[in-house]
Amino acid sequence: MIRNYLKITFRNLKRQKVSTGINIVGLAIGLATCILIMLYVQDELSYDRYNEKADRIFRVRLNLRLNGKDLGGDGLGQNAARNLKQEFPEVVNATRIRGGSEFVSYGTTSFRQDNLLLADSSFFEVFTIPFLKGNPKRALTEPNTVVLTEETARKYFGNQEPIGKILSFGSDKTPYRVTGVVRNVPTNSHFQFDMLATLVGRDEIIDGSGWLYNMSYQTYLLLPERYDYKRLEAKLPQLAEKQIGSEIQQFLKLTPKQFRERGDDFGVLLQPLTEIHLYSRTESNKGGNIMYIYVLTAIAGFMLLIACVNFMNLSTATAVRRSREVGVRKVMGSVKGQLQQQFLLESVLLALLALLVGLLVVGIALPSFNQLTGKTLTIHLLTEPYIAAGLVAGTVLVGLLAGSYPAFYLSSFKPVLVLKGRFTAGRGRFNLRSGLVVFQFFITISMIIATVTADRQLRYMQSQKVGFNREQVLVIHDSNMLRSNEAVFRDQIIRSPQVVMGSISGQVPVGKTNLDNTTVRAKENPDQGVMTRFYFVDPEYIPTLGMHMVQGRNFSKQFPTDASGVILNETAVQALGWQKNPIGRELIGSTDDKGAYIIYRVVGVVSDFHFESLRQKIGPLAMFLGRNSGNILVKTRTDNLPQLLTSLKQQWEVFSPAAPFSYSFLDDRFEQVYVGEQKIEQVLTLFSSLTIFIACLGLFGLATYNAEQRTKEIGVRKVLGASVGSVVALLSKDFLKLILIALVLASPVAWWGMTQWLEEFAYKVTIDWWIFVVAGVLAVGIALLTVSFQSIKAALMNPVKTLRNE
Repeated sequence: MIRNYLKITFRNLKRQKVSTGINIVGLAIGLATCILIMLYVQDELSYDRYNEKADRIFRVRLNLRLNGKDLGGDGLGQNAARNLKQEFPEVVNATRIRGGSEFVSYGTTSFRQDNLLLADSSFFEVFTIPFLKGNPKRALTEPNTVVLTEETARKYFGNQEPIGKILSFGSDKTPYRVTGVVRNVPTNSHFQFDMLATLVGRDEIIDGSGWLYNMSYQTYLLLPERYDYKRLEAKLPQLAEKQIGSEIQQFLKLTPKQFRERGDDFGVLLQPLTEIHLYSRTESNKGGNIMYIYVLTAIAGFMLLIACVNFMNLSTATAVRRSREVGVRKVMGSVKGQLQQQFLLESVLLALLALLVGLLVVGIALPSFNQLTGKTLTIHLLTEPYIAAGLVAGTVLVGLLAGSYPAFYLSSFKPVLVLKGRFTAGRGRFNLRSGLVVFQFFITISMIIATVTADRQLRYMQSQKVGFNREQVLVIHDSNMLRSNEAVFRDQIIRSPQVVMGSISGQVPVGKTNLDNTTVRAKENPDQGVMTRFYFVDPEYIPTLGMHMVQGRNFSKQFPTDASGVILNETAVQALGWQKNPIGRELIGSTDDKGAYIIYRVVGVVSDFHFESLRQKIGPLAMFLGRNSGNILVKTRTDNLPQLLTSLKQQWEVFSPAAPFSYSFLDDRFEQVYVGEQKIEQVLTLFSSLTIFIACLGLFGLATYNAEQRTKEIGVRKVLGASVGSVVALLSKDFLKLILIALVLASPVAWWGMTQWLEEFAYKVTIDWWIFVVAGVLAVGIALLTVSFQSIKAALMNPVKTLRNE
């Protein structure tokens, strides 16, 4: 019986080459898309699960809302870990890490280590990073010790024994002794490091600070096995009230009750380690995004559904061809169940063939997909027995689901009617096949609207005026390595005719800073604090970046009193309530070593500019005159940048031959902020194109069989004088009606979905009516191009030949 089924299957597949090819290609693309997205999603969901105690590790996050802005995040002060372990006996262990970067040298070799982490000695008791050399219990217990990854150890020492070697950190050549070598940190980890230096000896003075001061520490807790972390989380408000509340009262002169009464709030919560990657996307943490996982999973499902819809549509549309076969086989004694088995077997074999083609597509597309997503996915995961078995089982299930309706539909034909030629496919009414076409184009139009909206938002952010001139601004990094020669180097390079001016500052717009969320208060109203970002700049900073002074003046070397001056942005002026006459007003910026207030006088107001991405609203900013080195910003006037860079590198090496010359361009740094949006726009464009392609394959097949079914009708109409245009319109109008229905259904759904996505951005585009018109016109145009080929071919056929064949 099975052998007979297979013979009939292969004969039918061979006879119907067009529909077979369309089905295989459509299913293959749908399956390949699902496999690629499955690999991506599996990698995203696997983050941090390599840790043996992953289900027991939790990060402490700060919840802080001030003046309507969410200032919370994954950073806390250095005391938090110690206080939590002392206060709660259920905390088995606690550890902290802090990011950093240093110039590290060994002998004559020097490297900039951006992937440097500082950690407590308990780090390896919490996280699972296998040691290759050294003792994990003692590796970080002494000051000035460091653990290297195997790749980093090889980079510095080659084949030499690394344990006991001395590395020099920073411009002051602080010695650090290598005490361990560990395996490279897995790529699916929310933190990465090449070096892990001890915190012992670097932050011994902790009694004078708290939870809100120097919030650069990530704090992790290890809890008992099978312990419900919500029980501990319920106890945290009392400790937060004590620790954070006292600091708020100290800095803002407000009790916790008063702080909350004005609409602000604070607290801490626990975040499971395995959720950090997908649920913690911030400006400082470019992790994953659970929303994109949902979107990609939905896309995979829709792509596969559209491919299945194609199969069902084409199978039912070709029913006329096989109706006599069904009738003859029923007359010869075939029962309904046997016919259903025959058609389901054909469907499953077609799906398995599509799987083979799909795997080939995955192998070809995977390198490009990795480049698009920034991953290093491999197809080897699919060779795992349980994965391979699941893939085959899933494909068989897809074949059964896709072939179920055609199987039941074809096997239900009445032999008396079909053998007399009375069978009709139900043309002229809205049937299941019409509904499936509507569903296909519902998804297609939704994807088009989403792609256009994402592209508009990305272009809007990239073209938006940011409040400063980011063109032809070169940022030379690590200028603090020049130490006393930093200003000399800056003065030397600005003498070049290719350079307009230069400025020294540790702060660069759209860059990291540890001077965020610092409290300032008006001297006349010290109880009202404003969280502000601090920039320490020189007099050349504002003109170098082309910023605009709204009121007052810039810092000047001619005014010695500017050492105690401050320049505010417009948002800071509004937050302090100084909209009228801010110049000359005084604010409390900080305290000196003795705890006395330092008073600053406002000398100017700079126009608001975006020092973060357009996801955030512009916040308060205060600029102080001071030497906070680290970068030299150079405004250039030349198109021959390679020559300028070569010259600057040569001058740099004269001053600091041990530190490499490193630079970036300000406009490139700004573009890097939107890499996530660029990728999601590219992904949407790719899958929208594939969705359209699969839908067009199905539409092409339907148009082919629709034209074949109406061959006699077309011949009669032509004999009676119908033109080619009228015949084409006749064959196309039914499809256009279905697409218009899909447009009406897809528009509100797509509008809602993209509105939710745009809520992530403080500055965003509007979803205008013309986007839906463009999507509809594009869908109609694509459908017409797809259908017109077969329609014109049918309309040009000789009616004499057509009617004679009939």
